Amino acid sequence: MLRVNVVTIFPEYFAPLTLSIPSRAAAAGSVSYHIVDLRDFTHDKHRTVDDAPYGGGPGMVMKPGPFFEAVESLKATAPIVLLSARGAQFTQETAVRYAAGAELTLLCGHYKDVDQRVADFLATEEVALGPFVMSGGEPAALAVIDAVVRLLPGAMSDGESFRTDSFWDGREISAPSYTRPEEFEGHRVPDVLLSGNHAEIAKWRELMRKPRAG
Repeated sequence: MLRVNVVTIFPEYFAPLTLSIPSRAAAAGSVSYHIVDLRDFTHDKHRTVDDAPYGGGPGMVMKPGPFFEAVESLKATAPIVLLSARGAQFTQETAVRYAAGAELTLLCGHYKDVDQRVADFLATEEVALGPFVMSGGEPAALAVIDAVVRLLPGAMSDGESFRTDSFWDGREISAPSYTRPEEFEGHRVPDVLLSGNHAEIAKWRELMRKPRAG
């Protein structure tokens, strides 16, 4: 079983884990979710998790102490991942690596930034979804979890389905898919898919794959 820990100031953001494939993976016993409220590891009456940046400048920076205490309480082992715009891009290969492990801990930042000591001395890696900035790490964490747990046993009704996905095993983007009806508003399904000739269908799908971006 994969244990997924999430450290966040918005535990309620992770309600979608009770839906669809993340929920199915949990029901199958392939994953357990542990959502930790970062504010539980503060020591003032206002449950403060941020402060002004040293050196001045706009925005607020999340303090290191609560993150270190939260991870210590979990007794978490690597990978401990800080969701960060500075991180390496999350890829299908990353998802496969995480899915093969026993534990995954995701640290969700918010506000302007997270104290760099969290990245340097607590997280074992930093990951970004892409070259853009979001208001917090929570949506990125949900995306990472979904990409990882769908690879676990029992997550999908067809356990082999993900092996034909885009980017699986370093491959290109997968071929287009079609279903009934054969014709919709004058647009037909490609004839080869209706032919019943599995060799020709496989050849067409191979031809229709596209190189991965970048």
